[in-house]
Amino acid sequence: MTPRRYRSMPLRLLAGCAIALLVTACTGGSPSQAASSPTPGPRPASPAQVEIVAPVAKSTLTGTSVHVVLKLAGATIVSQTTTDIRPDQGHLHLYVNNLLVSMNYGLEQDIVVQPGTIDLKAEFVAADHAPFNPRVWSPDVIFTVKS
Repeated sequence: MTPRRYRSMPLRLLAGCAIALLVTACTGGSPSQAASSPTPGPRPASPAQVEIVAPVAKSTLTGTSVHVVLKLAGATIVSQTTTDIRPDQGHLHLYVNNLLVSMNYGLEQDIVVQPGTIDLKAEFVAADHAPFNPRVWSPDVIFTVKS
């Protein structure tokens, strides 16, 4: 049986995708443009720093999933989405090869990957899933997946 926390992940991802589509519709651009376009209204800066602990850069992994471990300093993760944003509270978004693959409420998770070179990065975003200004990115971690 699937653990309870993983059963709700598809619903969280679906809700996050709906937010991304709404931002896209409001900005009149593609999802990749929406991710780099400013959100209407002033956005606060955040003291947060996010880092990818695992996988390790330049490593070679096998399989169809990768266990991702993140480190967050200067802020806390909140599970509730709200428009009452604070610079020290938010969520984590994971990107594989510049595509959003996960909107996470924790520091560890497994993501599905395809064989090849993977460019993984994380972003700490506000509790409304929109970016801070300036954006809070981890350094990219590039690794290889073999089948």
